[in-house]
Amino acid sequence: MIRTMIVDDDALVRLGLADLLDGDPGIEVVAQASDGLKAVEQAAAHRIDVALVDVRMPRMDGITATARLRALPHPPKVIILTTFDLDEYVYDALAAGADGFLLKDTDPAEILRAVHLVAAGSAMLHPTAARRLIDRYHAANQPETAAAKARLERLTPRERDVLTLLAHGDTNADIAARLAMRESTVKAHVSRVLTALEVTNRVQAALLARDAGLTT
Repeated sequence: MIRTMIVDDDALVRLGLADLLDGDPGIEVVAQASDGLKAVEQAAAHRIDVALVDVRMPRMDGITATARLRALPHPPKVIILTTFDLDEYVYDALAAGADGFLLKDTDPAEILRAVHLVAAGSAMLHPTAARRLIDRYHAANQPETAAAKARLERLTPRERDVLTLLAHGDTNADIAARLAMRESTVKAHVSRVLTALEVTNRVQAALLARDAGLTT
């Protein structure tokens, strides 16, 4: 059972998401919050696997909340769920540790799939809006390419292969099929890649791969 939290200042949005998530037999909504500050309090009081977090909220916005949630002793995975497909703050949320980004008009089935994927350790980005956001705002915040390439030098050739596919959005199952590996072996490679690159999740690893020119 995936324990989830909904964080949004719109009560109707929270209600709709709660109905959607509770309709999935593998998902349970255990907490709700109307702003980021309350979300951090709720996450400290309940074990949360995945938090769906809006960007623009009173008291504490979704970006700050994401960083605070990911800094907890038992951090939940975070999916940013926003109305704004060109919101400059979303890149900052991904950099703060979010594992996914979806628009609120995303098909309900895709939202459920995102929760399952992120809970399993994969990333989930909106196929069009998220790519535009990453390309546009990541370019403005890009660290030195040389530094990114230096981190990639820590990887074995096989780990670089895994990172390349990961950066293109492939799941562990996809990578296993394409590289003729067991999924458990892929998971071990991904864990080593994250450690070697000094990043906390797949999204950050993908961004670093783009910095280094490993993907286009």
